[in-house]
Amino acid sequence: MLTARYPFNNAAVTHPLLRDFDFLFRELGARNDAERTVTPAADILEAESGITLRVDLPGHDAKAIQVKVEDGVLTVRSERKAETVPEGSTLRRQERASGVYARQFRLPETVDATRVEARYDNGVLTLTLPRREETKPRVVEVKVQG
Repeated sequence: MLTARYPFNNAAVTHPLLRDFDFLFRELGARNDAERTVTPAADILEAESGITLRVDLPGHDAKAIQVKVEDGVLTVRSERKAETVPEGSTLRRQERASGVYARQFRLPETVDATRVEARYDNGVLTLTLPRREETKPRVVEVKVQG
């Protein structure tokens, strides 16, 4: 008998009845993907020049990605449509989520929200958020009196 192991709870499901219930609940949960919002993974990098956000949006149409800044909150929103199953085929398992992907980030006061740039490449949305000029570190020359 095969033993199913799940990385999130390290539990092994070996009893056939428990395995069937486990399968049923996983499958029922997967079918509700279109009704829920998916939170995409993101990386945040900070440098002297500003902040860079990288958001995973694989399989999305670049024209459908919305980036909005309002009241100091940056919102990324996109929708990935479910793929149709070709006639004569049966979908046995669906792990790739479809539906609305959305993520919000509160921007620090140091960011110039009017100069946000967005680039989408290989399924990753990269947002460049430059620092406001007046908040950039500056070097002050020390004068020596002799």
